[in-house]
Amino acid sequence: MQKENKTIDYYNQNAKEFAEGTLFLDFKSKQEIFAGKLYKGAKILDYGCGAGRDTKYFLERGFQVDALDGSEELCRIAREYTGNPVKHALFRDLDATEIYDGIWACSSILHVPKEELAYIFGKMAKALKLSGVLYVSFKYGIFEGERNGRYFTDMTEDAFSLFLQGIENLTLEEQWVTADVRPERENEKWLNLILRKK
Repeated sequence: MQKENKTIDYYNQNAKEFAEGTLFLDFKSKQEIFAGKLYKGAKILDYGCGAGRDTKYFLERGFQVDALDGSEELCRIAREYTGNPVKHALFRDLDATEIYDGIWACSSILHVPKEELAYIFGKMAKALKLSGVLYVSFKYGIFEGERNGRYFTDMTEDAFSLFLQGIENLTLEEQWVTADVRPERENEKWLNLILRKK
């Protein structure tokens, strides 16, 4: 709880700067891979939507989007930016059963401590329809702990493969490593994963 509160406090206190630094980044290649696995009009959950960049992208492409975030300030910014309702909720508050065709968890659940990750993946799996698609991303590496005022759980392909063995109902469909798209952060790497509910 303390780790979570500190991370949420960070985003509440730095929401404006975070929004300015992320809203207009080019995430199109990742968004299109995910969107290409869904039918037009499919229902998506933007799970940890931040300032609303990806919610807006998916809405503009004709998807139905539910968005949530743990930071009240980011929820406010995302509502203004997208014109879409944004629910203020924590990851563990997700309590849906088989209603989403896709869940987009971009740079979000990486803030969940590793011992709680399986529980959160279980929540996402439950919320997905059969054959639903899940996108998640983590900073690439083996670090777990506080960094820059927030809690992070990093992942490599091997670490995630081991982690996934303990998760029922989800199978890995694609994984790839990308460089950070933010200026002067190109040396930072990200692990991108597409999973499917079986």
